[in-house]
Amino acid sequence: MSRTVAFIGLGHMGGPMAANLVTAGHSVRGYDLVPAALKAAAGAGVEAAGSAVSAVADADLVITMLPAGGHVLDLYGGILAAARPGTLFVDCSTIDVADARTAHEQAVAAGMRALDAPVSGGVVGAEQATLTFMAGGGAAEFAEAEPLLAAMGKKAVHCGAAGAGQAAKICNNMILGISMIAVSEAFVLGESLGLSPQALYDVASTASGQCWALTVNCPVPGPVPTSPANRDYRPGFAAPLMAKDLTLAANAARSSGVRAELGLRAAELYAAYAEGPGAGEDFSGIVRTIRDQNGEQA
Repeated sequence: MSRTVAFIGLGHMGGPMAANLVTAGHSVRGYDLVPAALKAAAGAGVEAAGSAVSAVADADLVITMLPAGGHVLDLYGGILAAARPGTLFVDCSTIDVADARTAHEQAVAAGMRALDAPVSGGVVGAEQATLTFMAGGGAAEFAEAEPLLAAMGKKAVHCGAAGAGQAAKICNNMILGISMIAVSEAFVLGESLGLSPQALYDVASTASGQCWALTVNCPVPGPVPTSPANRDYRPGFAAPLMAKDLTLAANAARSSGVRAELGLRAAELYAAYAEGPGAGEDFSGIVRTIRDQNGEQA
């Protein structure tokens, strides 16, 4: 069934997601503060709105994809009153769990319904409609949003009540960040012991060290031809985004009283990397920092 969708935030992720909704037969009215992003989305069939407020008028669903929780809360403060009562608001941004719950409360207080549904899969997943959605909110809201999520991704999981989608996202990316550091350190250690990257990969990829950071996003050139390591670490998943997600995970761990020692250390390492050489690199490029640090110590 075709729906009328307002899509706010048409950047590297939101633009392709909105375009995939158009391809699936939905009517999409979009808005972005960046004129170039709005123009690109219009080229893919998205109706360009003059403002976020005008975009949400008469929409069946409102989807947002924004950089941070503050942006989502500020936006909700301006558009909730402009939507029809009962409109479903689906936030696909990756934000703090507390902010997600606040956004949900604001939507409900305004007579709307809400779902937090952050994504995993990066820009390639957004372009190819292979994203994984992690949703938090009511079962009825998830059921209503699921057909649209299916048009933008390959899997959608209802994780629980409001904020549960964000919780699942930051936990997943904490695993990924720690894994990438572990894989990188293993390759650097292997090199120091005279082990070729290919030999280590051939063993670990079919043994107990197997993980996504190794077999899909291998941090060294060669073993996985499609990994960013073979493109001078041009981003698939940019290091600053990993640093952001790990900071969210670290904040959640501290507020919950959880001793996530590796998660906290990974957040520190990625924050430093993203502020320095990794500012424009894929998160797997942290292997070069680990290698350089060990070279300095040698």
